[in-house]
Amino acid sequence: MMPLTVQSQLSCENELAFTTASPFDASTDFTSLNTFFARRSLDDVLQWGLATFGDKMAQVTSFGPGGMVILDHLARLSPGVRVITIDTNFLFDETYALLEQVQQRYPIHLEVRQASITPAAQTQVYGPNLWQVKPDLCCYMRKVAPLRAAMSGLNAWIAGLRRDQAPTRANVTLVNWDPRYQLVKINPLAYWTGRQVWAYIQQHQLPYNPLHDQGYASIGCSQCTRPNLNAIDERAGRWVGQRKIECGIHLP
Repeated sequence: MMPLTVQSQLSCENELAFTTASPFDASTDFTSLNTFFARRSLDDVLQWGLATFGDKMAQVTSFGPGGMVILDHLARLSPGVRVITIDTNFLFDETYALLEQVQQRYPIHLEVRQASITPAAQTQVYGPNLWQVKPDLCCYMRKVAPLRAAMSGLNAWIAGLRRDQAPTRANVTLVNWDPRYQLVKINPLAYWTGRQVWAYIQQHQLPYNPLHDQGYASIGCSQCTRPNLNAIDERAGRWVGQRKIECGIHLP
């Protein structure tokens, strides 16, 4: 049976008066929500998020394939929705070009966040190639810290994590509490497969990063991303030769 709170929010979303206080916290048990939404569509998950959090929710994306699928749905359901992306200043030219395409195609409020330290200043303070010497520090300064600042005032964020992306993400849930940012995290594609994502992109002719056609399964900074032929772990092309597997944004 549909949880009462979910049923009420889905049927009366236009009548809700949004408040700044989140109805969830670290003690919340999300089991019933995850059980319910496991049988529902992507639109249902997003509509629940919009009805529950209103403008206190934003999508965070680097415009990967999953992010584009979510964005395509979200922009249709809520024109003007807030979308946050992090520009590390080290992205591929193709990524910047895709960002321009997204801005032209979708009616969204796009926020491009950058680190407080410039690449030149980073080199002066920490030396060259920090991404090789101390990759966790580089990711923290250029990704995690800017995102933390962007999260201020939010009660929920939408990410594009999928269970089949990598072994480290095999237990991703649709809705959970994010202890790093102290807000609700929604992963509406948790149960989608990569095949489903690309089928949607092709069917609806969504823009995507052309580097995917050159063997790049997961795309981050140009210094830390390589083509990847690992069918089991699509993130195997990130931080090749290092023991690093996540930038830190999705770590607890």
